[in-house]
Amino acid sequence: MKKKLMNTFLKGTIDCPPSKSYTHRAIICASLANGTSRITNYLKCNDTAETISALRMLDIDIKESDRTLEINGNENLNTEINTEISDNITIDCIKESGSTFRFFIPLASLSKAKKVTFVREGRLKARPVEPLLDALNNLGVKCSIEKDKKHKNKDCVVIYPGIKGGKTSISGNISSQFISGLLFACPRAKKDTEINVTTDIESKPYIELTLDVLKDFGIEVDVSEDMKKFKIHGNQHYKAREKFMVEGDYSSAAFLLAAGAINGDVEVKNLNVHSQQGDKEILNILKQMCAEIEIKENKGVVHVLKSNLKGIEIDAQNIPDLVPVCAVLGCYAEGETKIFNAGRLRLKESDRLLAITTGLKKMNADIAESEDGLLIHKSDLKGAEIDPHNDHRIAMSCAVAGLNAKGETIINDAECVNKSYPSFFEDIERLKFKNLKSEKPEK
Repeated sequence: MKKKLMNTFLKGTIDCPPSKSYTHRAIICASLANGTSRITNYLKCNDTAETISALRMLDIDIKESDRTLEINGNENLNTEINTEISDNITIDCIKESGSTFRFFIPLASLSKAKKVTFVREGRLKARPVEPLLDALNNLGVKCSIEKDKKHKNKDCVVIYPGIKGGKTSISGNISSQFISGLLFACPRAKKDTEINVTTDIESKPYIELTLDVLKDFGIEVDVSEDMKKFKIHGNQHYKAREKFMVEGDYSSAAFLLAAGAINGDVEVKNLNVHSQQGDKEILNILKQMCAEIEIKENKGVVHVLKSNLKGIEIDAQNIPDLVPVCAVLGCYAEGETKIFNAGRLRLKESDRLLAITTGLKKMNADIAESEDGLLIHKSDLKGAEIDPHNDHRIAMSCAVAGLNAKGETIINDAECVNKSYPSFFEDIERLKFKNLKSEKPEK
């Protein structure tokens, strides 16, 4: 599927899509709670669909209706399936969601099956999990990576369930998802667990978000002030929630807000200005770039106008998902925009530093990549045909860039946005000034 975009002024109000990060975590916690939980305003996208499918394979009853998930949890995963089937479970429904995959490796250790096998291929194979397997081995879980005997382009992560607890260590500079995955599983271990983080933590807000949702579902975790040590009591019980409402997603809102700052008059609703989401930092980035931005705290609304942006320096250590769209903002900002501490983006759905550089260069951007960052100068962007490399954030970022570029921009394989923001192009269409019936552009 291709999407075509022209230089277009955007005007109007859009409801921000629900948070993917909160949706993932709420579904997992509800699945580990005995009883029925209801998650409202959840995000329905490819990544969350993979989480739901994987949990169903572990015998969790999940019903979808309108904008609500009804989850009948079971803290002893896989006890209702007959013994013959539950001896060995193969989960092959996780295709692209790195977060689902890294969360589920520890979760599988709670299953009553004898063996759980995850089949992975494509970019999922490039997402490192070895440190997580080492950490689980220290907690009594036998796990390893094995070759797929039938398919050379695939391999398998094999888990033999039974998490005992104890002491383990893990690096914090590869993926915060390692720590979040352990935090989901360790409360159900037989004894107390201590997790020591051996490096500085990147994407720390995502761990804080995990702790926030765990607390909502009745799980207690003791955390040191520097977040280098986590102590989790064993034999804890998740508590079902009658209603858990998912807040708006700042990662998705960033594209709409950037579009407003570049060429629009855009309001985004359903945003919690006190959110734990790390990508709320987009508000500060826009302020620092001198965007005309108004935050209506009581209404949960952020309003951004087309602005004369200024280049700034952006530390991406805790906000890797904002890097592609920040690179686009840099193309429209006077002076120089420097993005650093972004090396982990090379291990995402694509090598994002290379992919966004390649895409924006096709659009005549003055952009250069380094090992761990980007350097961008204000550019006279022109429309081009973009290959997003099956990466949702590259597709959406280049689409935003095209809204103030000369000529037509074509996004190939545009359906990749279904991974996190399925209605993205529809929302852009709704905001197009020419489609507004109540207002007409000046002659």
